[in-house]
Amino acid sequence: MRTQPFPATLRRQWSADLTVPQLYAVLRLRGDVFVVEQNCPYPELDGRDLEPTTRHLWLEEDGSAEPSAYLRLLEEPGGTFRIGRVVTARTARGRGFSRRLMEAALAEVGDADCVLDAQTYVADFYGSFGFVPEGEQFLEDGIPHVRMRRRARTP
Repeated sequence: MRTQPFPATLRRQWSADLTVPQLYAVLRLRGDVFVVEQNCPYPELDGRDLEPTTRHLWLEEDGSAEPSAYLRLLEEPGGTFRIGRVVTARTARGRGFSRRLMEAALAEVGDADCVLDAQTYVADFYGSFGFVPEGEQFLEDGIPHVRMRRRARTP
């Protein structure tokens, strides 16, 4: 028997449209997981969250204004997109939220080139969306990563 997905609402905002409470909430989630849970002090605020072409996507469980999962979609020079800061709150893991966010982000990317730097333990997850490793594994803030790319699709 297949279980029903947990009810959650997809939110999407351009950087200029984020409210202060929304920005605070997504930054808190990212800090809670990447800095505190993963014990990885790093410069989380990299200046890209407020770029005019940055898109923020997150899921709120119904009845909550707090994000349960989040990702950031950046436009790079030359038309390539970059997915980053993919994160799910500990209490929301295993519910398919990251998959929903990736599907939404890739719908916006369309047929364009898209890259991401995956923590190696989730490379297979990104591979399920057509991303393939590019180059050697590297350490970012002490955590093994691999660059992955989904090539532009031509008609």
